[in-house]
This record gives sequence, C-alpha cells and structure tokens, in this order.
Amino acid sequence: MSTAGTWLAFDAFALIAVLALDAGPTQVSLLAAVGPAVGAAVSVPLGPWVEVRRKRPVMMATDLVRCAVLLSIPVAFALGRLSFGQLLLVSVAVAAADITFNAAAGAFLKDLLPRQDLLVANGRFEATAWTASMVGPPLGGAAVGLFGPVTTVVADAVSYLLSAAGIRAIGDAEEHPARPEPAVTRARDLLEGWRHILADPALRPLFLNTLLVNSLIMAASPPLLILMVDDLRFAPWQYALAFAVPCTGGLLGSRLAPRLVARHGRHRVLVTAGALRACWPVGLAFTGPGAAGLVLVMLVEFGLITCCAVYNPVLATQRLDRTPAGRVARTLSAWSATGKATTATMTALWGVLAARTGPRTAIALAGALLLVTPLLLPRRDDTTEAGDEPASVAVRSDGG
Repeated sequence: MSTAGTWLAFDAFALIAVLALDAGPTQVSLLAAVGPAVGAAVSVPLGPWVEVRRKRPVMMATDLVRCAVLLSIPVAFALGRLSFGQLLLVSVAVAAADITFNAAAGAFLKDLLPRQDLLVANGRFEATAWTASMVGPPLGGAAVGLFGPVTTVVADAVSYLLSAAGIRAIGDAEEHPARPEPAVTRARDLLEGWRHILADPALRPLFLNTLLVNSLIMAASPPLLILMVDDLRFAPWQYALAFAVPCTGGLLGSRLAPRLVARHGRHRVLVTAGALRACWPVGLAFTGPGAAGLVLVMLVEFGLITCCAVYNPVLATQRLDRTPAGRVARTLSAWSATGKATTATMTALWGVLAARTGPRTAIALAGALLLVTPLLLPRRDDTTEAGDEPASVAVRSDGG
C-alpha cells in the first residue's frame, strides 16, 4: 500500500515546489537534498533503538508518523500558508521514518523467512515496487493536472495509514529480541552498522559502489525534471509517463534475478548487473523536445531499470545473508542513512551545477562519472563464505 502511494506521489514535492511555489533549479535540488540528509542524521540513533525492540510495532508507528506529517501539506495549502520551509521539514520527517521502517522491515523479514527464501522474497518486493512505479506516476501526473499539486500527497498519506493496518493484520506472533535493552544508546551501538559493513570483504565494495551509483542517478533527477518540464515544456503527465512505461523493465529484471543467480551465481550477477546499470544514464543528456525526446528517455530508463531490478534484490539478499540477526537493523539503518546523506550531498552539488551550467550539462557529467563506477565493484567472489543457497532451492518458491 505504501509503495503504491509513494509512486502515485512520484516527485510530488518537486512538482509542488515548481508549480505552486515557483521554485527554480537550486530550490528543487535543495528540497531533494536537505530533507533526506537531515532525515538520515536523525535516523542514526534510531538504528540501535530498533534493534532491541519488536519490529512490527516500529513499522506501524513509522507509517502513522508519515501519514500525519504528509497530511499537513494539503492542510497548509488549503489555508494558503504552504511554504518551502514546510516542504523541507516534512521531507526530513518522512526520510527519517523511511530509514527506520526499512531497518525494522529488513530485520523482520530475516526472522520471518528461512535463508533460502530470501532472494525470492526480495525479488517479489522488487517486482511490487516496479509495478507501483509503472502505474503510479502517470495516474499521479493526471491527478495533479486535474485536481491540483497536493492531490497525490493526500493519497500518499492515506497509503501509509492502510500500510499500518496491513502490517497489523500480520498478527502478533513476533518474539521479543533476546538481547536486553540498554539503559542508554552507546557510541559503539551507533557505529556498529558501519563497522560491520566496512569490515566485511563482500559488503564493503558493494556499499561504496551503491552509494556512488545511486547518488549520481538521483542527483541528475532534479536537473532532468527542470529540463523536461521547464525547458522542453513537457506536461507533468508526460514527465510521469516517461518513467512509468520503462518500469516494465523492473518487472522483467526482478523476475529474472533468482533464475540468473541459480544459473550464474550471486557474485557474477552482482558484478554484471552492477556494471551494466552504470552505462545508461549518460544518454539522458541528449533528451530533446517532442515525441523523439520522450522515446529516448523511455529507452534509457528501460535499460537502467532492468539492470537495477536484477541487481537490487540480489544485493538485498547478500546484505541480509552476511549480517547476523542481532545487527540487521543497525546495518540497514547505517546503509540507508549513508545512502540518503550521500545522495543529498550530490543532489545539492548538482543543483548548483545545473543552475550555473544548465541542466543538460549537469546530466551529462553525472552520466560520465557513472561510467567509472564499475571499478568499485568487488573483484573477488566472497559470497561462498556466507554459504550460498543451492541453485535448485533459490528459485523453488518463484515458480521456476
């Protein structure tokens, strides 16, 4: 439910800033950067806190928090008091809640399923996300055009309420963590997630590669929005459609991931898909007006999304597989917080770059830098140290 709402509100804050508050490239990039960065910082002490608590109530609470803060935007808009500062504050709260929810959800999943089913489950989560991203943006773009810029924010808020109800329906069979709750959060607890990631020979290069790739892809998003909506005069629904149609590649990639791992092994799939996903975004610099420009964006995004949809569930499985149960929440929190902070920093820098050189130049530079990121992928296969699942088991629950 919450995934559907999130993609229905695709780039909602940026569209509100541009359409309702007349924001420029610098402000749009600032909005995309400051909220996640501060939210990541706020979430850091929450990782150890989540680790020693039952995960299901944490997931429900973060859903309700996101619902409440998002509803403040349409209320302020209706009263004529919506400001850029409020968008920033809401973005911070949503980012911190996102990280906390995902940390709790990852730990909950690891406890819920046997190890051999994790890749299939992560593939299904990936497929669900891309299905929502395929349907949500065009519907959201149409809703913005028909009913105003805050419509999709209302839908997103309601989706978190429905998500909390769905998680509640799972049942209350979760056991309390075995580790006793500390009286205070220690500095060592705050750093434990990073310590585990950086000490693991398989996770460390994947962590560094993922940080750089994701941050460069996302840093180019605000300039691309400005290029398409402002400079090339694409309508909001066309902009949304350009990212919705290629999401069919997400369904394809997430379906293929377990089968590719069964055939070629986890390490080879990670390295190959990780390298291929860096080759596409530079093509967005050549986006032009009209139907040809729209088709170019769709083709580039289809290739990028297909590769990401193969890579992401395999990476998620590798991360869970190599993290002890008592460290999952802290590891996922550290990974996500660092990712958001890195993306926020790069987005802010690219906003300044786009303002000074133009959005097309900023997009081209991000694409060029992405071409060197495969050098950060692991050279050696360390997955065997974690005991890979047999190929026949890896796909048994996915109908193949």
